[in-house]
Amino acid sequence: MTIPEDLEPPKSVLSSLNGWGSSSMPAMGMATLITALHWRPFQALPMLFTPLLMFSSYVNLAGFKMDSAGMTAAWSGMYVLLAARRRPASLRNKFTLRGAVRATAMGLGVANTVAGGYTYATGDRKVEEEERVERDRWGMYNKE
Repeated sequence: MTIPEDLEPPKSVLSSLNGWGSSSMPAMGMATLITALHWRPFQALPMLFTPLLMFSSYVNLAGFKMDSAGMTAAWSGMYVLLAARRRPASLRNKFTLRGAVRATAMGLGVANTVAGGYTYATGDRKVEEEERVERDRWGMYNKE
């Protein structure tokens, strides 16, 4: 039995956490779920997290992956703490579509907190800056 050469070895848990923490998508997904939950009826305090998470996604796309991971971890963790305080009125309210979206938002918030915290704690700023200079997305580092 031969092993195909294009088969990649399985990723470790820590490399998966690092990949999740350095992505811009979890912050946007979290912002989308928060908006879906708290837009109607409008709740001002939870809706403050949406632009902060969107800005974190923008910072990630600008090349500051570590800082974005730290911001996403902090704001997602704060949202989970805020959302955990509220209890549904009855057991029946937990098993609705809104309850499922709330559980998904809280689960994603916990995952963002863990992955973003790990990425922020173990990141290397010099390597990140070298990647930014090499990529030079907006021509900031082009010294002509």
